[in-house]
Amino acid sequence: MKLRYSLQVATIALGLSAVSIGAVHAQASDAPASDAPVSRTRLSPADQQFVQDASTSDATEIAASKIALKNSNDPHVRKFAQQMIADHTKLSHGMAALVSKKGFTATPSADSALVGKLQTLKGQQFDQAYVEQIGVEAHQRAVDLFQQESQSGTDAQLKAAATHALPTIKHHLAMAQQLAGEMKGSS
Repeated sequence: MKLRYSLQVATIALGLSAVSIGAVHAQASDAPASDAPVSRTRLSPADQQFVQDASTSDATEIAASKIALKNSNDPHVRKFAQQMIADHTKLSHGMAALVSKKGFTATPSADSALVGKLQTLKGQQFDQAYVEQIGVEAHQRAVDLFQQESQSGTDAQLKAAATHALPTIKHHLAMAQQLAGEMKGSS
C-alpha cells in the first residue's frame, strides 16, 4: 500500500494523467497472482534495453544537474537543473518500482565521460555545455527512446508508462531549447 501511494504521489508530481505509472502499477498489483502467467513477470530483451537506457538517461541527467547546482552561477540554469533532479528522480523511482514487479532490476549508472567532462567546466562554459548536451541533446534522445517504447514496447504496462512519461520529457526538451535560445541571444 505504501509503495502504491508513493508511486501515485510521484505520478501526480510529474503532471501525468490518472492512467499513469502509479495507476498501471496499482492495476498490476491488484490482479491475483494466479491470473498472471509466469511469462508476464518477465520483460522482453527490447523492453529490458529500454529500461536500462532510460535508467542511464535519468542517472546522467540527475548527476549532471547536481553538478550544475555547483558549477553554474546562472539562476535560469540552476532552476532548470533543480527541475531535472526532481522530475528525473521521480521518473526513475517509478520505473524501478514498475519493472521490479516484473522481475527486472536496472542498474542505473550515469554516462561517466559526459559527467566527467561537465565537472571540469565552470561558469558560462559549463552553462553552454550543460544546456546543449544535457538539456537539449540528452532530452532529444530521451524523447526518441520513450517514443519508440510507447509505439513498439511489448509489455503493456511499460508501454503505457513510457506513453505517459513522454509529455514530461517533451516539456523538458522544450524548456532546454528555450534556455539555449536565451543563452545564445545574450552572448
